Amino acid sequence: MTLSEIIRTGIDPALALLPARMDTPAARVMLLAIGLQESRFEHRRQLVGKPPRPTGPAKSFWQGEQGGGMVHGVRLHTATSAAAAALYQARGVPARDAAIWDAIENDDVLAAGLARLLLWSDPGRLPAVGDADAAWALYLRTWRPGKPHPDTWPDLYRQAVAEVVP
Repeated sequence: MTLSEIIRTGIDPALALLPARMDTPAARVMLLAIGLQESRFEHRRQLVGKPPRPTGPAKSFWQGEQGGGMVHGVRLHTATSAAAAALYQARGVPARDAAIWDAIENDDVLAAGLARLLLWSDPGRLPAVGDADAAWALYLRTWRPGKPHPDTWPDLYRQAVAEVVP
């Protein structure tokens, strides 16, 4: 999928279901950069093994795990639980980890909304658009990748910025 398609079919509708203050250029850049970093917007299931196969524990373009922050965490976090509940209801998904985890594999609106809520749960402000280092630090804090790849981040982050702020 192209970044403009992801915005049109996933991010725009997700942000429309969340409080308006959550829709900012900085949030959009982070959603695109993290999706690029996690899946390149190509894989809805984590690739594992040799040869790589889509059987890993993470689902969606943002690669949320069933017990992780995007699925379990935002459902219970005081800063995100109400918005998460409204999002589940709007998407027709029961507010249970297993149901949410199953749904995000193919529901890009739900996945993008939960990814935004995970960013919202961080106590700090979103990094300014263009601050790739602060964006990387936020990604590490919120996604907690098992095998981070800092070498790919700068270029992917630049792509996200260029899409949001042409």
